[in-house]
Parts: sequence; structure tokens; C-alpha cells
Amino acid sequence: MREPLFVKQNSAKWKSFEEGAKGTPDELADRFIQITDDLAYAKTFYPKSKTTAYLNGLAATLHQSIYKNKKVKSNRFKLFWQYELPLLFKTYQRQLLYAFLFFVLFCLVGVFSAKYDNNFLQIVLGPAYVNMTNENIAKGDPFGVYKSHNEFAMFFQIGANNIFVSFITFVAGIFGSVGTVYYLFKNGLMLGSFEYFFFSKGLGWQSILVIWIHGTLEISSIIIAGGAGLVLGNSLLFPGTYNRLISFKRGARDGMKIVMGLVPIFIVAAFFESFITRHTEMPLWLSLLILGSSLAFIIWYVIIYPNQLFNNKTLHATTED
Repeated sequence: MREPLFVKQNSAKWKSFEEGAKGTPDELADRFIQITDDLAYAKTFYPKSKTTAYLNGLAATLHQSIYKNKKVKSNRFKLFWQYELPLLFKTYQRQLLYAFLFFVLFCLVGVFSAKYDNNFLQIVLGPAYVNMTNENIAKGDPFGVYKSHNEFAMFFQIGANNIFVSFITFVAGIFGSVGTVYYLFKNGLMLGSFEYFFFSKGLGWQSILVIWIHGTLEISSIIIAGGAGLVLGNSLLFPGTYNRLISFKRGARDGMKIVMGLVPIFIVAAFFESFITRHTEMPLWLSLLILGSSLAFIIWYVIIYPNQLFNNKTLHATTED
């Protein structure tokens, strides 16, 4: 749909939202959802237009109206998970894709480095970890490291560490996205060399069935945190039609929302790693069920569902054409 027609079809609605600043909590929430839908559409098809800038300002105004109304607090949590976070995934799908591609590339660098440099594993994973894992393999329990600590202690330690890593990966984007790319490089390198280590020992398939029970959610979330860091960095590098400071504030706000949205996922991943991964003797079907369900959730919530929300808006706009 061309921009003039898009504006013509929706201008009356936008004007009414702009003039009708007051309303019930449900009305304000409904207006905010409609505006964020329109904003996502405009950012996709008219990213540098005045229409996009106008909608961004109107969305900010409605957002403030919602927060000023204390009665909507109970509904705010639901709206965030049901609409706001998925639409952020859709809005910044390019940054998420770049983070994914960077991470895969760095994983491959880790694989080939470990393959052709005998000392690389010692450097990246540390000699203590490599020696311990070799000893566990010799004992017939290659993944014994996941059984060596108390479940509850592991849960809190791993959960806190993963949340911290995701936050640092995001904040590092303030250095023009370079910091975020560095942390993606660091984590990708470790994962690639880590997996090569087990594949070189003939334990590749077993490592996938065991480690990726928690790794699916954990690694996916780190990649998404990387995408949030690129959102922050790009807001400084490419402000578009916005003032650079306004663009930075917007990128910081949206990126932080994405990172905060990862906290429950990291908690579930920490639970899996602490309480489930240690049961390396679990049936094959159960391991595949947990792994597959985790992967399906990430694909659905980060890719499929956000596109469905966006396409529903596009279809609605097209039928009114």
C-alpha cells in the first residue's frame, strides 16, 4: 500500500486518538495496540517518512497515558507479552537476523580453529575444563560436570550469570554495536570449539541430546540479546529521521525491553540445566521432546507469532483499500 493511501485510511483514527487523550484503561490499551501495529507497518514500508515519525510520537504519548493510569497496571503485563514484545521482534527482525548470522559465523570460526589448532581448546575453554572433561570421558560419564553441584545452587548461579551476560551483550552495543559483536564473537567461538570437542571424541550426537536440553533456550536468548545490542548501537549510528539523542533513547528503551523479555526464558533454561540436564540417562524421546519444544517455542514466539500480528494488520489495511 502506498503511503498517501495508508495515511488517508488511518488519519481520522490517529486524529481521534491524538485529541482523545483520556479514556478508560481498556480504551487506552486498545489505542496503544492499534498505534503500535500502524507504527510497525510504517517502519517496515516507510522507515524514513514523516508518517513514521508522527506515529512514533503518538505511540509515545499513548504509552505515557497508559502508565499514568494506575488501573491498567494489571493489564500492562499481559499486553507486554502478548503484543509489545512480539512487535518489537518484528520491528527489529533485521537486527535479530544479523545477530544470528554473526553468531553462526563465529561458531564456525570456533569449529575450524579447534580442528586445526591443537592448543585452541585449551585457550578458549581453559585447561582445567578440558582436562576435567577428558577425565569424565575416560570414566564413561562425559557430561558429569552437570552432576557435580547442588541443583538449587546451580539454578541461581547459572540463571544470574546468563542474565548478566545478556545484559552486558546488550549494553556493549553502546560502542557503535562493536561491543555487542565482540560478545557474540566470544560466545560463538566458545560454543563452536565446545561442540567440536565432543564431536572429535565421537560424542557429538550425545552432546546435542544432553547439552541442548538447556542450550536451545540459553543460546537463542543470547543471540536475541545480541540483536538488542545491535538495536542500541544502530540507534546511534543510523538515527534516520530522528535527532541522534532521540534515536538513542528509543533504541535503548526498545533494546532494554527485549532484554528484559528474555529473563523468564533464562530462568527456564537455568532450571533445565540445573535439574534436567544432569539426568543423562533419560529416554531419547524425552530429550527430543524438551529440545524440540524449546526450539519450537523460540521459532514461534520470535518469528512466526510476530509476523502473524503484523500480517493481520496488513490484511486489515488491504481489505480497506
